[in-house]
Amino acid sequence: MEVMNKTDKIYVAGHRGMVGSAIVRRLEKGGYGNIVTRTHSELDLTDQNAVNEFFASEKPDYVFLAAAKVGGIRANESALADFMYENMILEMNVVHAAWKNGVKKLEFLGSSCIYPKLAPQPMKESCLLTGSLEPTNEAYALAKISGLKYCEYLNRQYGTDYISVMPTNLYGPNDNYHPTHSHVLPALIRRFHEAKVQDLPEVTCWGDGSPLREFLYVDDLADLCVFLMNNYSGNETVNAGTGKELTIKELTSLVAEIIGYKGEIKWDPSKPNGTPRKLLDVSKAAALGWKYKTELRDGIKLAYEDFLSNPMRAER
Repeated sequence: MEVMNKTDKIYVAGHRGMVGSAIVRRLEKGGYGNIVTRTHSELDLTDQNAVNEFFASEKPDYVFLAAAKVGGIRANESALADFMYENMILEMNVVHAAWKNGVKKLEFLGSSCIYPKLAPQPMKESCLLTGSLEPTNEAYALAKISGLKYCEYLNRQYGTDYISVMPTNLYGPNDNYHPTHSHVLPALIRRFHEAKVQDLPEVTCWGDGSPLREFLYVDDLADLCVFLMNNYSGNETVNAGTGKELTIKELTSLVAEIIGYKGEIKWDPSKPNGTPRKLLDVSKAAALGWKYKTELRDGIKLAYEDFLSNPMRAER
């Protein structure tokens, strides 16, 4: 098993995003000083020639593939083809170029939406491809499944050491708070903050609040990512989560409380709920020696502080 040295060249794809920036923070905290990054304007990961030239020139030893086109239910539903195409082509370009240029180890970041909509709960890594996907994010899920399977097939055919990590719902510093393209927790932070500032008497949320969700603070994920790069090799993915869940209604009340919104919360059952339940089985990560650190209430407070510190985040 390869273990990263402090001087090894480490490429973090997607370093400006929430996950990628957290991985960079964790690497820097761990004393890794040779981190390579590129902005989208410097390197378009959907451009195969550009990606090939980058890898041939930089020759990174390790790669964290955190780059992706992401969004919530509305964004996924309105741009199915875009989500599938852009995610598939960028991940294939990066993984293929890594293999061609002798990268020692690559870590692919996926999403818990790869698992079947009605998978047994909590969801083990082995339930992949055992049932139908949630229709609202099927395109994104198919792209992520393709990426992790390509890593697996390279391992089997060419003896590479490429691993995959499947996080649950993430939140934290550098999140996306866009009004239509964000995920549920950052969307709630923005909505209740604006309702508080505008002194609105009520806020209406999508669905009926019944779905159960699990949330992981992004810096905890980054800690696991670096841990796995040094401590895990295998074809089966590793789930990243807390093993704890709550209803969307409970989450909504918690966010409103932390932000200080005192108005009424209403629900619109004509809007989609999404998958009824998505709890990950995190026993594999636990058996390897890892556990999350940040409880949800504390993490939401930190995320809200981050939101307040940079008003421009809400416009992305």
